[in-house]
Amino acid sequence: MNSLLTLSATRLAEMIRNKEVSSRDVVNAHILRIKRVNPRINALVQSRFDAARKEAEAADKLIRNSDKKELPPFLGVPCTIKESYSLTGMPHTGGLLKRKNCIARQDATAVARIKKSGAIPLGVSNVSEMCLWMESYNPLYGKTCNAYRTNRTSGGSSGGEAALIASGGSPFGLGSDIGGSIRMPAFFNGIFAHKPTAGLIPNSGHYPKEEAGVSGISTTGPLCRWAEDLMPLLKILAGPDNIDPGCHQMPIHSTDAVQIKDLTVYHPQLTPWLHVSSDLLAAQHQCVGVLKACGASIKQISHIENWKIVNMWAAKLRSVSKTSFAQALGDGHAVQPLPELVRWILRKPSHTLPALLTAIFDKLPYSKKHIDATIEELETLRQSLINTIGSSGILLFPSHPSTAPRHYMPLFNPFAWGYTGLFNVLGFPATQVPLGLDRNRLPTGIQVVSIPENDHVTIAVAQKLEKIFGKTFPKI
Repeated sequence: MNSLLTLSATRLAEMIRNKEVSSRDVVNAHILRIKRVNPRINALVQSRFDAARKEAEAADKLIRNSDKKELPPFLGVPCTIKESYSLTGMPHTGGLLKRKNCIARQDATAVARIKKSGAIPLGVSNVSEMCLWMESYNPLYGKTCNAYRTNRTSGGSSGGEAALIASGGSPFGLGSDIGGSIRMPAFFNGIFAHKPTAGLIPNSGHYPKEEAGVSGISTTGPLCRWAEDLMPLLKILAGPDNIDPGCHQMPIHSTDAVQIKDLTVYHPQLTPWLHVSSDLLAAQHQCVGVLKACGASIKQISHIENWKIVNMWAAKLRSVSKTSFAQALGDGHAVQPLPELVRWILRKPSHTLPALLTAIFDKLPYSKKHIDATIEELETLRQSLINTIGSSGILLFPSHPSTAPRHYMPLFNPFAWGYTGLFNVLGFPATQVPLGLDRNRLPTGIQVVSIPENDHVTIAVAQKLEKIFGKTFPKI
């Protein structure tokens, strides 16, 4: 692999700015890599390579003619964007067949901020249909494969981003997360990702469009191969845009102020195979051990059962959303899931099976009494965790019950996303951290979680764990 493909976006930006390498060479190296790996993983669904090359030439010219102190932080660095965000001139369908001719006419806020930082998008990446499933496949673009094993899922719904970044096709990317859609693909593909505090980054320009109450449960965030890129990207993306009503101004503190020895690390009591695989349990214990060796205090807490998490997530979403999933799936005109399910059985599908099952599940009756009681339970849990974790604590939590499963197997465990979805409805920041490979050479990992506005704490821990656990690269 070209050595440029193994570097962080921060390091590439520094080299480009110092004229150690040209943006043209960096962009071309990543384009060549995508052309090599994409036929195997099907992660990039539409490219803009010619435009990217021109933008790289313009970046190199700007560097030659400007004081480097005046240059934007990621000038000349390539990246990729999840297809659910509008990127001018690119498809903007959210994996929905009905929107197959939809081309973005302007940039989403987060995309515009990434471009303003000088980064150069190479194209848009695959998603699950309507961004609401654990695998990235849809009737428009097909199936994305894991960067480590092509017979395994890349996760969803930011699976295209995660597979591209892990395989060296992009140093970093942009994803969205309503129940784990950033963290789960990052976990399955062995890279870093960050779900920010609710309301820190605007979702404007995303499809499906987030309603006022949903924006906050759903968040925008970065995915990358190196932990050092997380905080610079978070700072670029954060802040209200006067479009997304769920986004608010809040402070972003420096990771330099975080000392591992001053932290209290909470981790749940897990049972192997009942809660997580033995490999993931071993990875968590190893993670706890290294943080203890760094001076952190360690405390165990009770595990939160997945069925409770899913119930709280569903109740919270129902309490704030005015649009049914069937209506969203029809792009404003409600889909009838049972007739569509017959079409799927006859192999003439307009929608994926997970989307149709979600539409059916969404029609199940939830009484207001049940929703109110469940949300009260959620708020009690939220306050309890805030009081327990505090400003100088973190929670280590499983990312998933297992490492990346084989394609379509998530259908047999359809609520496994609860481990990530919990922190969407709590509004807590969560950083996905890779912890090496299991016995099958698949990535393991952990979520590092803290209380709202403690994004700097979870990212600082991620940076420390990266130094200890090192880096792996897929052989693709």
